[in-house]
Amino acid sequence: MSRIRITETILRDAHQSLLATRMRTRDMLPVVERLDLVGYYSLEVWGGATFDSCIRFLNEDPWERLRQLKRHVTHTPLQMLLRGQNLVGYRHYADDVVERFIGKSVENGVDIFRIFDALNDIRNMELAIKVVKREGAHAQGAICYTVSPVHTVERFAEIAKHLDQLGCDSICIKDMAGLISPHVARDLIRAIKKVTSVPVDLHCHCTSGVAAMSYFAACGNGVSVLDTALSPLSGGSSQPPTESIVAALQDTPYDTGLNIELLLEIKRYFEGLREKYGSLLDPIAERTDASVFMHQIPGGMLSNLVSQLKQQGALDKYDEVLRELPRVRAEMGYPPLVTPTSQIVGTQAVFNVLTGERYKVVSREVKDYFKGLYGRPPAPLDDTVKRIVIGDEEPVSARPADLIPPQLAILRAEATELNIMRSDEDLLTYALYPDVGVKFLRGEVKEEALVPVSSENKPAVVELPAAPRVFEVDVDGELYHVKIMPTGEIEMGAREAAAPKRPSGRIKGGVVSPMQGVVLKLKVHVGQWVHKGDVLAILEAMKMQNSIVAQEAGVITDIFVSEGETVVANDVLMVIGQDELKATAS
Repeated sequence: MSRIRITETILRDAHQSLLATRMRTRDMLPVVERLDLVGYYSLEVWGGATFDSCIRFLNEDPWERLRQLKRHVTHTPLQMLLRGQNLVGYRHYADDVVERFIGKSVENGVDIFRIFDALNDIRNMELAIKVVKREGAHAQGAICYTVSPVHTVERFAEIAKHLDQLGCDSICIKDMAGLISPHVARDLIRAIKKVTSVPVDLHCHCTSGVAAMSYFAACGNGVSVLDTALSPLSGGSSQPPTESIVAALQDTPYDTGLNIELLLEIKRYFEGLREKYGSLLDPIAERTDASVFMHQIPGGMLSNLVSQLKQQGALDKYDEVLRELPRVRAEMGYPPLVTPTSQIVGTQAVFNVLTGERYKVVSREVKDYFKGLYGRPPAPLDDTVKRIVIGDEEPVSARPADLIPPQLAILRAEATELNIMRSDEDLLTYALYPDVGVKFLRGEVKEEALVPVSSENKPAVVELPAAPRVFEVDVDGELYHVKIMPTGEIEMGAREAAAPKRPSGRIKGGVVSPMQGVVLKLKVHVGQWVHKGDVLAILEAMKMQNSIVAQEAGVITDIFVSEGETVVANDVLMVIGQDELKATAS
């Protein structure tokens, strides 16, 4: 029996789970020196969604955040969450990008790297582990815990053994959905300790309500580190409260040795921040919901799913999506639901529900998943769905990154030509996020304004304008399609421009948007002849790229949108003319 160490997550996972990763660096800095005095095992401050959020919403350089935190934290190791070959993005990157990113992360202040792969495919973790060790940092290999017919204690222990053999300094059980029960926590930690000699960290979310009980069970069975969040941002889809765990373990063989009076002092600071960011707190993400044992949606994904459905004007479909999600997950071979697979599976479930036809709309990411470009699924893919998604194409069996040629030299040339690179860190920002990264590095991103809380210190209610509604109106036997546009604006630092008017509803030859999104790319032009199945445009919806394909052959006669425009469901994007096709054919 030994003292339990604590990793504090309030500067990363806690606000990612409850505040959509919106905490600003300027709100962290006043308190980090006090956090440094607590005696934590580590402070998790970087990685996960923080990189994306900084450049997309906050107009902050994530590298500068890391440097500033390192200047103020001189005793406690700084920790980050690294998605293996995905780094802090949503796809695999070339090996040279992975190596440079990890090197620069160590140089800028990361001491401990928690490395995981969404499929527990160790091939996607090997290079990152090797580079972290080479750079002299701590490599923590993470196992994504989930429940399915193919995931067993024995299988997880075998993964841990392999991670130990690769040189990991510690092992993390990453329970992102709060699924691990006390008896499984006991059995799994015991099984891992039998095959490894390195410390074990247990990371749980409180979504199901059993995390604190599982933590206590872990203490008697060999766990070394527990992840917690200070109480103002704990519970729900976040971690168990730090103060409560510290108090519960006092005067036991597992006493953390942390000063609870100092923790309570720091807690008061974060109570103020909770009020400041109150408009971002979502009741669904804050509450305990035992239905997670069925749908297995992890903490950070819950609030994101709600946001996606609100954006589509379809929050009433929430329960239907929760029922669809386990079905999609089974068809995709039971991947653990953690970034990026949580986004891939979750968004496909949303598509299936919103379109009313399963797999009618399939994102590029889902196609890549079925092709094996994310790695090896835990179980075989559903053959019927596989044929719908990729036809007769056989998935690749190689390590996915082996199929990606070196990228840095090409990216450096592109960044130089775009005049956006002042440092290697800027090059990496562009490499990871080529679209939003360019906007950020050009200074075109504006900080998203916080909606103030009400005078009663409750989250202010922001009324989102309803999605446009299309009605069929019969006038003397003539059928008209009428779009009713609601009035109202959203105050988010700047007023949203009125959406451009474009046709909606059923137009002969019309190619309609299946959902709300942004036109990322137009692949055709007026006058171009297209075949059935040709890609006409790329629509980015819910962070996924979706191909809009021709349902018939013909000639493009009209295009009503341009790249970068936002469209809503049933907007007509363009028209394929059949008469022009006949004329061309003749």
